[in-house]
Amino acid sequence: QVQLVESGGGLVQAGASLNISCTASAGTITNYAMAWFRQAPGKEREFVAVISQNIDTTFYGDSVNHRFTISRDDAKSTVYLLMNNLKPEDTAVYYCSVGFSILIADLRDDYDYWGQGTQVTVSS
Repeated sequence: QVQLVESGGGLVQAGASLNISCTASAGTITNYAMAWFRQAPGKEREFVAVISQNIDTTFYGDSVNHRFTISRDDAKSTVYLLMNNLKPEDTAVYYCSVGFSILIADLRDDYDYWGQGTQVTVSS
């Protein structure tokens, strides 16, 4: 079992950058794909980004491509999401997840464990 804890969310102005983190407080993420999803009030949980276990493959949702960067440090059991040029529509709770049986994937059902989320709010 893996326990994931997100951190680093907050309130920022449009155009700012924010780097959020997700650390495995129990278990390991070394051999698994890691992803970020987000959920805004009244909306479905949306895929944001994924990074494969060997770091050589990343994939992004259309709405964040070229603005967000996912990375990982397996020695720290941590995955990061650097968010640049933030927009008010990026406001959501951001969740990290781990997928045991995939290389990369953008569907919720492909992931096995989830963190509790961290709130990101972007003001206009």
